[in-house]
Amino acid sequence: MTNNKSGGGKGRQSLSGGQRQLHTAVKTARKRSVSSARWLERQLNDPYVAASKREGLRSRAAYKLREIDARYNFLKPGQRVIDLGAAPGGWSQVAAESVKSVGGKGQVVAIDYLSFEPIPGVDIIEMDFTDPNAEDLLKSRLRGGKADVVLSDMAAPTVGHAKTDHLRIMGLAEAAAAFAADVLEPGGVFLCKVFQGGTERDLLDMLKRDFKVVRHVKPPASRQESSELYVLATGFRGSQGD
Repeated sequence: MTNNKSGGGKGRQSLSGGQRQLHTAVKTARKRSVSSARWLERQLNDPYVAASKREGLRSRAAYKLREIDARYNFLKPGQRVIDLGAAPGGWSQVAAESVKSVGGKGQVVAIDYLSFEPIPGVDIIEMDFTDPNAEDLLKSRLRGGKADVVLSDMAAPTVGHAKTDHLRIMGLAEAAAAFAADVLEPGGVFLCKVFQGGTERDLLDMLKRDFKVVRHVKPPASRQESSELYVLATGFRGSQGD
């Protein structure tokens, strides 16, 4: 996931088309495989990676959230946001700036089993979201025990078997959606990473039942060759007990 420090308001969500970069080629070395050389070359020539370093953002993923929010405008000052799978903090950074949590107006609570450096305006919990105690701990950190936005850029580590990897990723997405339905205020928003093929029917049915509008989104910062996709659910209807 991604996090804080931003360079302006919602008018600066995308990269400037006027910036040009020289292509850097990377050769394989004695201890570098072909795949790692390709990954390094892609990183060195990625304008989002370069821009994130210039702006002090934790990762290029920050631009995915910026671009989705620039289009759908769901992050607002004063909101309470939960960021699931937050490391290294890019999304938390963007959320903190948008909801004004540094000044105490809004609130951002982030969770990940990986440790990452503190972010101004972000309350970080170092714990696996699937830990049985995680959900109650997250709620305890929120003002009023409720959230306005739940973000999830979680992805399970891959094992190289496509069907298994997809099931694990969708299992995380379903767990995040169930948590969102439990913690969101009426009118709340849920944004979650899924993968190609989009959202499985069980998850889609759950979201359509609980939210007024459900759509798939692929922001420009998401590499075209990647099977990565996001599902954005807005207008939470409220829990069944409300």
